[in-house]
Amino acid sequence: MFDFYNKVAVVTGGARGIGKCIAEEFAKAGAKVCVIDLLENPYFVGDLADKATLERFAARVIADYGQIDYLINNAAPLSRGIDHASYEDFEYALKVGVTAPFYLTKLFNDHFAEGAAIVNISSSRDRMSQPQTESYTAAKGGNHALTHALAVSLAGRVRVNSISPGWIDTGLAVYDGADAVQQPAGRVGNPLDIASMVLYLCSDRAGFITGENICIDGGMTRQMIYHGDHGWRLEK
Repeated sequence: MFDFYNKVAVVTGGARGIGKCIAEEFAKAGAKVCVIDLLENPYFVGDLADKATLERFAARVIADYGQIDYLINNAAPLSRGIDHASYEDFEYALKVGVTAPFYLTKLFNDHFAEGAAIVNISSSRDRMSQPQTESYTAAKGGNHALTHALAVSLAGRVRVNSISPGWIDTGLAVYDGADAVQQPAGRVGNPLDIASMVLYLCSDRAGFITGENICIDGGMTRQMIYHGDHGWRLEK
C-alpha cells in the first residue's frame, strides 16, 4: 500500500509495542529504520531523557544516512500520579514525552528531506484521565500541543501531525463483553491500527494534512457511558 523505498524513518521507543509495529511496517514498505529505545534493538540503545544521548543518536543517523524523511516520536513517558510522583519523576516524564521530540526535531532540522513528515504519538489521555496519571497525561498533552507549534514553525518544509491512541492492546489480546462494546468500533485496538495511520500521515496521500491531531480510540471518547450502559456497572 505504501512505498517508502530508501526513505529514512526514525522511530523512538521502537523496540516494543506500538513503536515496534511502526518500525516493522516502515521496514516492510522499504524504509531504512533507525530505532532508539532503552531496550535492546539493532540500531541504538539509549535514554531519551538524556540530552547527550539524543545528540549521539542524531549524529549517528545523520552520519549513516545524511537525511531524515520521517521522525516518529513514540516513546512512552513515565506514568505516576500526584500521590507518589516525585519532582524528578514528573520532570523525567516531560523529558521523554515533550523535550525529546522537540530536541530531536531541532537536531534533525537541517537534514529533513523534501516531503519530510513528523508524527508525534500522543494519547487520548491528552483530553481525559484516570486517577494518578499526572506525569503521563501532562507529557502527552504537551506532545499534542507541540505538534501544532512545530507544524507552524516548519511550514512548507515538514508536515507535523500527532495521533492520540485510545485503548491499544500491544499483546494482541481479543476482548469481548463490556470491554469491547463500550467502544463504538466494537473492539479494543491493536498496534497496527496506529501504525497504519502513521504510514498514511507520512505518505504523499496526506500532503494536505499538517498540525492535526487524530484520535484513534474506536470512538470511545465520543460515547457517554452511564452506570448500567453496555454491561458496565459502577462498583465501589
